[in-house]
Amino acid sequence: MEYPQTFNQLIECFKMLPGIGNKGAERMVYAILNMNPQQVEDFSKSLLDFKNNIHFCKKCGHICEDDICDICSDESRDQTTICIVESPKDVFAMEKLKEYHGLYHVLHGTISIMDGKTIEDLNIQSLFERLNENIKEVIIATNPTREGETTALFLAKLLAKENINTTRIANGLPIGSNIDYADELTLLKSLEGRKKI
Repeated sequence: MEYPQTFNQLIECFKMLPGIGNKGAERMVYAILNMNPQQVEDFSKSLLDFKNNIHFCKKCGHICEDDICDICSDESRDQTTICIVESPKDVFAMEKLKEYHGLYHVLHGTISIMDGKTIEDLNIQSLFERLNENIKEVIIATNPTREGETTALFLAKLLAKENINTTRIANGLPIGSNIDYADELTLLKSLEGRKKI
């Protein structure tokens, strides 16, 4: 037996979200079916408010509700350091550490031949517009994937022309893991990122 058309339409909508398959989408639709009309109205209003009010910071590309995000407008932050990340999720991850107090720049992806994503598709032009005599260090914090490494190398070459100290976050073994379970690239990065103790 087939679901009614409107039921199927909502299933297809939920399947557009990452990590949501047919079964997960069906569970969500049934959950909405059990909500009262006010809850459904609040839910749909939140979706519309989110889409209408959340956009990207004109300076760094992070998510915000104003033209400039809270981090860029915070003058107490270190204005001499910019940390380059792939997505707004990475900014939130770094902020949870409460150790980094500089600025950010969000690329909104990486160079990916497989996905047809080139350097022109990334938020890079505005990064170079931000580089001035105040910027002393740029930290490249892309993910340790093939695409992240490719993007990091490309950015490092571009930044070398700007005569700014450019660093890369260290990659290596996670705490609590065993060396024999690590892949070769992780072990190599662990060796390369070693420090004196």
